Amino acid sequence: MPLILPRTEYTSTNALGQGWEWLTDPANWTGAAGIPARTFEHLQYTGLTLAIALAIAVPIGLYIGHTGRGQVAVVAVSGLLRALPTLGMLTLFVLLAGLGLMPPIWSLVLLAIPPLLAGTYSGIGSVDRSVVDAARAQGMTEAQILFRVELPNGLRVLFGGLRGATLQVVATAAVVATINLGGLGRYLIDGLAVGDYGRVFGGAVIIAALALAVDAVIALAARLTISPGLQNGRAPSAAEAAGTGTIPTGSGTTAAGAQGGKP
Repeated sequence: MPLILPRTEYTSTNALGQGWEWLTDPANWTGAAGIPARTFEHLQYTGLTLAIALAIAVPIGLYIGHTGRGQVAVVAVSGLLRALPTLGMLTLFVLLAGLGLMPPIWSLVLLAIPPLLAGTYSGIGSVDRSVVDAARAQGMTEAQILFRVELPNGLRVLFGGLRGATLQVVATAAVVATINLGGLGRYLIDGLAVGDYGRVFGGAVIIAALALAVDAVIALAARLTISPGLQNGRAPSAAEAAGTGTIPTGSGTTAAGAQGGKP
C-alpha cells in the first residue's frame, strides 16, 4: 500500500500560499513518497499506457489511411471511446479483473486510442494522392509506398495525435491513485483525505508542469524527426516529383534510392 503522509502544517491561510510552502519544503522532495519518486511512477504509467495504445492504434490507422477502408466505422468507434468516462471504465475493469496495475492502464488506453488512431489515419490520408500515384508508377510496392512515402510525409499529423494522446494520459493518470497505486495522483487523493489542500494544489501544479514538459519533449522529437521540407506542412507536389524523376519521401531519401537505385 502506498505511503500516506500526514497533514502538513502551514503558515499561510490560502491554498496558493500553502501550495507554495508544500512545493518548497525539502522533505517533499525525498523518499519513496517524494516528488521525484511519484513523478517517475506517473511516467511509468503513462509510458505503459502509450505503448499499448500505440500498438493497437497505429497499425489500424496505417491500414485505414493507406487503403481508405473502414474509416466510417473507426470514426464511430473513436467517438464512442471519447465519450466513455475514464473513472467509470476504471471502476468497471476493477470489478471485472480486481485490483492491480492493468485495470487503470486499460481505462487509460481507451482514452489514448482515439487521438492516436485519428492522427495516424489522417496523417497517411493527407498525403497528396498524385504523389502516391507517381510512386506506384515507378514500381514501388504498397508496403514501400506506405513506409517510404506516406508515413514520412504524414509524420507531422501523426505527431499531433501523439501529443494529444500523451497530454490526456499524463493529465488523467492521476486516477490510478484511487485504487491505492502510486503516481502524482497520490497527492490529490491523500491530500483530500486528510484535508491537506496545499498538497492537493502542489500535486495539481506538478501534473500540469509534467504534461507541458512531456509535450515539449515530443515537439522537439517531431522537429528532429520530420524532414525540414515538411515542417511547414507542405507536401511535395506531383510536378516536383516528376521534375526530378524521383518521389520525395520526407526522410532524406527518394523513392528511387529506396528501391536500390541511385537518388
